Amino acid sequence: MAAYRIYFVVWGGLVLLTGLTLAVSYVNLGLGNVAVALLIASAKASLVALYFMHLRHETRLVIAFALFPLFFLSLIIGGTLLDTMFR
Repeated sequence: MAAYRIYFVVWGGLVLLTGLTLAVSYVNLGLGNVAVALLIASAKASLVALYFMHLRHETRLVIAFALFPLFFLSLIIGGTLLDTMFR
């Protein structure tokens, strides 16, 4: 049972972050709502990748391969936000 303890803790963190996302959605932050939602979603994705996908115990090369697509995702999101803001 002790081996599963970390999974229950991470699951609790994910539920807490989901509740935080819901709570922040009711606060009017303008464009900040999107930024906060993306930050919370990034934290949740990191928890899932580190603990449920076991990236925490992998080598640096595997972690680099896992992070490489995130670089392109950030470029796409950043480009879309810049295009939307300066139209």
